[in-house]
Amino acid sequence: MLNDPPGFEQEGTYALYMSQVHDCSYLPGREARNLFLDPTAKVTMDLYQQLIDRGFRRSGCYLYQPACPHCNDCISLRIPTKAFEPTRSQRRIWKRNMLAYEVIPGPANFNDEHYHLYKHYLLQRHPDGAMACNNPGQYSQFLTCDWAKTQFIEFRKADKLVAVAVSDLLPNGTSSVYTFYDPQMGRDGLGIFALLWQINHAREQGLQWVYPGFWIENCKKMNYKSRFRPFEAWTGQQWISYTKLIDV
Repeated sequence: MLNDPPGFEQEGTYALYMSQVHDCSYLPGREARNLFLDPTAKVTMDLYQQLIDRGFRRSGCYLYQPACPHCNDCISLRIPTKAFEPTRSQRRIWKRNMLAYEVIPGPANFNDEHYHLYKHYLLQRHPDGAMACNNPGQYSQFLTCDWAKTQFIEFRKADKLVAVAVSDLLPNGTSSVYTFYDPQMGRDGLGIFALLWQINHAREQGLQWVYPGFWIENCKKMNYKSRFRPFEAWTGQQWISYTKLIDV
């Protein structure tokens, strides 16, 4: 059953299930386990917002949050769009890339160009992971869902596709589902640029939050998110604000 933290209004009652314990994808030697919403539940945008505001994330049509037996290192974050202040490094990335890149939001339709970039990214960044064996059907099942309002945001340089950010529109914000890019363009800070663009776009749309996913301090690929200040971190019961800037 869903527990209601202060300030939440629950629409109905929903069953939650626990997964089997499995190896952690982020921290070697750790065991992981997920709590997930009943896959047969009818998910509305309001329910999706409520679950995101309880630290849940979307993978395909599954809504889940970590419930690991001996670890609490995966922390859901949200960034207040109006209060966000980029660091010097982020400002440099933004200024340089806004001149060099064309950004094109589009629908969440299967696209061969996107898929080939995704496979290239996985083979370079996650060659030993199970995701590297994805086929087009698994790719679509991972990134899209029929009840989610999803965009595939293209980043092009001289008309060449170099990155795609997958983002869900929520009633009160946007959720960054996944970002993949050409690893050879890593020096351009494309992951950072993609998140900066989503924050700026959400602010322009009058949305309050951007949900960048999990922050894992001891995982190099996941700890960069804490540089987007201020942010709020989900403790399991409430959101805690972190405001001090890391001006680098």
